[in-house]
Amino acid sequence: MLQYLGTLKLRMSDEDYQKLAAIPVSRVHKFIAESAELCNPDRIFVCTDSKEDIAYIRHQAIESGEETPLAIPGHTYHFDGPQDQGRDREATKYLVPKGDYLDKALNQIDRDEGLAEIRSLLRNSMKGRTMIVRFLHLGPLNSVFSIPCMECTDSWYVAHSVDLLYRPAYEVFKRGDAPDDLFCVLHSVGKLNERMISAEPEKKRIYIDYIENIVYSVNTQYGGNSIGFKKLALRLAIRKADKEGWLAEHMMITGVYGPKGRKTYFAGAFPSACGKTSTAMLPGNTILADDIAYLRNIDGVCRAVNAEAGIFGIIKDVNPVDDPLIWEVLTKPGEVIFSNVLIKDGKPYWLGMGCELPKDGINYTGYWWEGKKDENGEEIPPMHKNARYTVSLKALKNCDPELDNPLGVELGGIIYGCRDARGYVPVQQSFDWEHGIIAYGAALETETTFAITEEEGKYEINIMSIQDFVSIPLGKYIRNNLEFGRRLKKKPLIFGVNYFLRDLKTGEFLNDRRDKQVWMKWMELRVHSDIGAVKSPTGWIPKYEDLKKLFYEIRGIEYTETDYVKQFTIRVRENIAKINRVEKFFKDNVPDAPRELFQVLEEQRERLISVQKEFGNYVSPRDLERDNF
Repeated sequence: MLQYLGTLKLRMSDEDYQKLAAIPVSRVHKFIAESAELCNPDRIFVCTDSKEDIAYIRHQAIESGEETPLAIPGHTYHFDGPQDQGRDREATKYLVPKGDYLDKALNQIDRDEGLAEIRSLLRNSMKGRTMIVRFLHLGPLNSVFSIPCMECTDSWYVAHSVDLLYRPAYEVFKRGDAPDDLFCVLHSVGKLNERMISAEPEKKRIYIDYIENIVYSVNTQYGGNSIGFKKLALRLAIRKADKEGWLAEHMMITGVYGPKGRKTYFAGAFPSACGKTSTAMLPGNTILADDIAYLRNIDGVCRAVNAEAGIFGIIKDVNPVDDPLIWEVLTKPGEVIFSNVLIKDGKPYWLGMGCELPKDGINYTGYWWEGKKDENGEEIPPMHKNARYTVSLKALKNCDPELDNPLGVELGGIIYGCRDARGYVPVQQSFDWEHGIIAYGAALETETTFAITEEEGKYEINIMSIQDFVSIPLGKYIRNNLEFGRRLKKKPLIFGVNYFLRDLKTGEFLNDRRDKQVWMKWMELRVHSDIGAVKSPTGWIPKYEDLKKLFYEIRGIEYTETDYVKQFTIRVRENIAKINRVEKFFKDNVPDAPRELFQVLEEQRERLISVQKEFGNYVSPRDLERDNF
């Protein structure tokens, strides 16, 4: 341990040296020493949990130019480059050692080759700058869910963001409560331009070394690529969960109130921009997590925690009518970081905020004016569709009081949400655990969106909404989910939701954005067996009478039978085509797919063919009511 401290002392003040020396964990010193030797910073700043250190980071984020204050006290904005506006699939790879195996659907590179490449890009990348060391915690402190982690970065913006997103853990490390397999992240913005934006996006690399539990990231600032404890560390957590028999999931957690003040917790997996955060923030409910959840079997009960403590959320379409809780946080004094929005006269603007946008201002491309075009002649929007906000969960009035409960919360239901214009109904309940995991989770098909840097509007399979992040064979991951449920004495019910169903003739959406409040209340009642349902080939669907009552109670509107039939007609042909696509994907890409997957899909196909023979390609829910129970 002393050998590493000795090499670091020349780059550190006496105060920072004492901060680091107080941590009796050899892996910590080794990682910082090796990172410093590789990246060659002029100085190393060690951040403790003190208010002074955290305030210093926030000051430096502004002083460095990575963030700029806005008119509302506590608000700042940050820009990423035009080619650094989302998670970059092509640049994100697993480092796979010779002899190891990951599914070909997962982006990967030989470990030796990848390490040589990423280290060459990181070499001397911090020269002339400060390397900031952060000690953080995934999951609540003093919990079976806890995972200590650390990040070395030269971005004050990244160092500031993690204050809002994660639980501080310097004192945990100081006690020596950090295992040798703790998660580590090394990030550098690389070369910067005059706007303090990463200037070489073509050299962007985000590599995950699951052998050493290290994430490497360079030539990028976008939070999903640079804040290593988000989806990058999720990949490491999935491997840890696989070894230890629990689940690390791309899920929100919300507390839904039922009759007589009853609160039922739901976890939900939705691909980016498919409604996950807005579902977690529905008025009248509580939010416990918006992105990453850890699930464990504790005494036969499924309990869950939020791996994070803040929100790095998509700001597009956040407005005072649909999102009053987050709108309040974004428009009052308090600590908020806006990224890649439009700035005019010290105020942020974004798409869908419900007011007229300025005709010019500052955005991620520099000075912007209406009609400005990029190098390809394409008109540049006033702000990016993947623009974000970063806030602490505790800034929200409806933050759930169990956020930091070491035991987590009991889940009553698990939701899989998709963006499916053609097939699945707005809400349905699976027949059992296996059917839900496979038909709604493993078979989750969705439309690609602006949250990833590739073509929008392309349909793809996104297993459990976690496919991009799975660092074990996909078949094994599905089996882990199946086995996890089988070991539970009390299983959560599994639901599928689809907020994006369209009319096949007009193309119009059949859901209002606020309808999800009704779907959530219906699911809460189903968990407690308070209402019945209609059996369809793809799952249990609501009865019209129940929805009519809920729409009136919750939204104050008349829900017509015509609306019900449009929304809950089973589209047999589209659903069979969906099964065919899912089967092909697994046969082509997942050689270890579990036998149960094909069995459940075939049973669903047979049910669809059966009703098709009797009712045709489009089956009204009224025709299925004979199977009420």
